[in-house]
Amino acid sequence: MAEIQLGVIEARFADMIWERAPITSSELVKLAAEAFQWKRTTTHTVLKRLCDKGLFENNKGTVTCLISRGQFYSMQSRRFVEDTFDGSLPAFIAAFTNQHALTPEEVEEIRKMIDRAQEG
Repeated sequence: MAEIQLGVIEARFADMIWERAPITSSELVKLAAEAFQWKRTTTHTVLKRLCDKGLFENNKGTVTCLISRGQFYSMQSRRFVEDTFDGSLPAFIAAFTNQHALTPEEVEEIRKMIDRAQEG
């Protein structure tokens, strides 16, 4: 899948959709007016951009997700590790923990994730 880039406002609007989908475009217009002070046309323009990027589908005024929030942020995280740490997850973790000690709860959760990943 092609890399999807979102600006800060696009990401906030996408989060709004992910939290409520499926949702009508008219409801999104109301929510965006409250959250961003957008006009209807702005909401529809940004929604169309997000649909064109392959995140959502607007079918007869009902907006549904083509990619879940978790899938999207997983792709973004993988891309960050690839671009910044030459794809090395251990290098990322080393950099992250260099300035931030992990809590026992975080260590346990990471161990569980590793166990699940090894199990396939």
